[in-house]
Amino acid sequence: MIHPTAIVDPKAEIAEGVEIGPYSVIERDVVIGEGTKIGAHAVIGEGTRIGKQCQIYQFASVGEAPQALVYKGEKTSLILGDQNIVREFVTLNRGTAQGGGKTVIGNGNLFMAYSHVAHDCVIGSRTILANGATLAGHIELEDHAIIGGLSAVHQFCRIGIHAFVSGMTGIVQDLPPFMLASGSRAKLYGLNTVGLKRFNFSEATIRALKKAYRIIFRSSLTLTKAVKTVEEDDIFSIPEVKHLIDFVQHSKRGICR
Repeated sequence: MIHPTAIVDPKAEIAEGVEIGPYSVIERDVVIGEGTKIGAHAVIGEGTRIGKQCQIYQFASVGEAPQALVYKGEKTSLILGDQNIVREFVTLNRGTAQGGGKTVIGNGNLFMAYSHVAHDCVIGSRTILANGATLAGHIELEDHAIIGGLSAVHQFCRIGIHAFVSGMTGIVQDLPPFMLASGSRAKLYGLNTVGLKRFNFSEATIRALKKAYRIIFRSSLTLTKAVKTVEEDDIFSIPEVKHLIDFVQHSKRGICR
């Protein structure tokens, strides 16, 4: 159902079962999948692709032009997967030509009120951005990561799978997977044990990750030596430990410690 006060460009593709609320604006070259609901006064920008069964609340801005001085009106896009929840006043920006041309968001994510995703970010699935959380441009956010309220992540940072960022935290370096971080300049505070237990990680895996954490981040070893030590240990047979090591080895901004 499309409310009669909504403005929908004729070149937008609206699937069956889509609901568009009062005074919302759907610009040209927008595709909206089946069963998606868009609340009142939302704006869906040109070049946006929205999947199935998403829920976009009132006053959200999805796929607007990036807040980047390098952007000169090039045709870019925002790709939003299935079953995402976008709450009030959330802003999800499309990409820049210099950054690859698109912002990509997976499935089942929750963007709480006033959270922001800037241009050229790549976000996995089932992540959570709490109220007022802010991602700068070119950020990679892996699956199941949680960003606490009023936290901010510096451009080009990576946040690993199942990582947890507490509220009012500033992330300026890569945050390894499975870890907890907090502070005005984030520091690690151990493994995200509660989160891992909620997702039914085995005790053996959690023990292995704790051991890897102690070797890499809480020993007197250099990072290179610590990584080598983990690789030579039996815990390196655990897939999650291998992922942690791979993440650390491919960091370009340095690792939160």
